[in-house]
Amino acid sequence: MLVKNWMTPAPLTITPDTPVLDALRLLKERGFRRLPVVEGSGASATRLSGIVTDKDLKDAMPSKATTLSIWELNYLLSKLTVREVMAKPVITARMDETLEDAALRMQEHKIGGLPVLDNGGALVGIITITDVLGALTEVLGLSEGGVRITVDMPDVPGSLIKAANAVLPSNIVSVATGGNVNGRRRFVMRVNGEGVDSLLERLKSADVDVTDMHGMPVALT
Repeated sequence: MLVKNWMTPAPLTITPDTPVLDALRLLKERGFRRLPVVEGSGASATRLSGIVTDKDLKDAMPSKATTLSIWELNYLLSKLTVREVMAKPVITARMDETLEDAALRMQEHKIGGLPVLDNGGALVGIITITDVLGALTEVLGLSEGGVRITVDMPDVPGSLIKAANAVLPSNIVSVATGGNVNGRRRFVMRVNGEGVDSLLERLKSADVDVTDMHGMPVALT
């Protein structure tokens, strides 16, 4: 899975000279949590210079405990621009990199989204935690029904084949695996189709260690 297949293309952007109040209004109206900041005009208007989040903008607002008058507040806020509060340099993703690499970068930096650049460095999209979760649910086959079954196998070549053979004649929709723990590896499979109702018995007969099973088989058509 590549970032370009899951990102939101052509994201809404603002410029460094956008007033903070205007940026906050855009976030509220569109239901977004972050806005890439670009500079330039025409073809160069995709040059990324920063990013702001709703938290950045709200933190820049005067405290409710301020002694400034309403006129002074309005004047100060009218002069406050995104340039003064945006985060830079920006942590980004490349459109042709894998989604898991981008997700790892979000996790490492504790951020919820990454602007996406093409090979020339132009802004072409944005990828967020919501997009990553959408990809995860597709990879795990959640929309295809069936049962979710967890098996614990020795972490040696051939373990997965043994489990997969026992699943037949049912169909394996997805497979995910965890790390090595005490020489064993956990596989999570989503299975549907013919013979799902007797899947557990077949796995046990093949000496496959089943640790968990959830869901009901989908109706055969």
